[in-house]
Amino acid sequence: MGRMSRRAFALAALSTLLTASDAAAGGGGPVPGTAAEGADPAPLTAAEGSADPAPGTAAEDSPVQGAVPVPDGLPRASAEMRGVWIATVGNRDWPSRPGRTAAEQRKELTAHLDRAVRDRLNTVILQVRPTADALWPSPYEPWAEYLTGTQGRHPGWDPLGTAVTEAHARGLQLHAWFNPYRVANHTEPTRLAAAHPARKHPDWVVPYGGRLYYNPGLPEVRAFVQRAMLDAVARYPVDAVHFDDYFYPYPVAGQTFDDDDAYDRHGGAFPSRAAWRRDNIDTLVRETAAGIKRVRPGTRFGVSPFGVWRNATTDSRGSDTRAGVETYDDLYADTRRWVRSHWIDYIVPQLYWHIGNAAADYAGLVAWWAEVAKGTKTHLYVGEALYRAGATGQPSAWQDPVELSRHLTLAAGYPQVRGHVFFAAKDLAADPAGAMARVVADHYRGPAKPPR
Repeated sequence: MGRMSRRAFALAALSTLLTASDAAAGGGGPVPGTAAEGADPAPLTAAEGSADPAPGTAAEDSPVQGAVPVPDGLPRASAEMRGVWIATVGNRDWPSRPGRTAAEQRKELTAHLDRAVRDRLNTVILQVRPTADALWPSPYEPWAEYLTGTQGRHPGWDPLGTAVTEAHARGLQLHAWFNPYRVANHTEPTRLAAAHPARKHPDWVVPYGGRLYYNPGLPEVRAFVQRAMLDAVARYPVDAVHFDDYFYPYPVAGQTFDDDDAYDRHGGAFPSRAAWRRDNIDTLVRETAAGIKRVRPGTRFGVSPFGVWRNATTDSRGSDTRAGVETYDDLYADTRRWVRSHWIDYIVPQLYWHIGNAAADYAGLVAWWAEVAKGTKTHLYVGEALYRAGATGQPSAWQDPVELSRHLTLAAGYPQVRGHVFFAAKDLAADPAGAMARVVADHYRGPAKPPR
């Protein structure tokens, strides 16, 4: 019998894994078709004080043109994360607008990669499933509308496959960023494609806060979203799978996330609805980690949650903060546990506040997260609010181009902090206040390999 290719092996492993997952979930086989439309204007930001046509080229086949080489002759730092998020939801960073040609989109994408190299970064985190859709030819969900302007329309190329190849050619890692449960940034199922899983399974969907979400409390939903995400891991040699801060949705005053039926069916063994919801998210994290290991061993798994687990006034183990949102209680994401139990390979808390912020001090939160990561195998990187630097309406601290560099200087005092990730690519390119230029001059004088 001939040798099986790595991709064929990965796809076979995915098929085996998801067959078992379907059985555990009580059925719900592969659902061909499409996914959500809609946009989130700020996929990683949360409130400052209160908590925001032919088939394309596959990864191994994409030609590499115009790659910017890693600078030679410069001192190389020890391994550290130097990353940037590239958000596609709402065309936040890329593509600049829907409907651009494949050549134009590709040129814009490689320009972001080249900028990362010039700033001596080593990792890009590309959002490839922003709203239950896909930036690759998925058999489960549709092409994202942010590419062509029409949900499900083939863009004429393979963005994820090309991104992996082009990033690797430049010495960059490519982390594939997925949003597990967000379906659409509206509440009209009829605006979704006819073959959309949310239209075929309306019982999977909960409208809340002007958006549609898959219900995390349904085992069949959890099996499906893993199937959809792991398809990309099987197809492409991505360096990591990445989740952000969206699990259960951020709370909306006066509204209730209606999961009564799911709770009645599945929550009987838990002392409260909150405990059941946390277990749903814990299970997603554990199962995704196991799936990644089986489908493509060596691929890492990371999460970039909102920066406050719990306030110390709520839990003595929490941070000295007064945040209006706590991930444990409001998003049902026990991020501290994931680190301490090493369910994930890395965590990037979004510490999007300035040093000295009254409600959530950057300095205090770095110290808190360093203590959480201490003695664990989970790497700690810090999510940085590059988008705030020099932006109109931001506090005076963010008008100082040195603020961001001070963050890195402060974090360097904690050995648990192994690097930083900047939000986001559009701001990296524009750098209106020169804050990133100052970071590069002060801290990134030579290349560094990403930690493993």
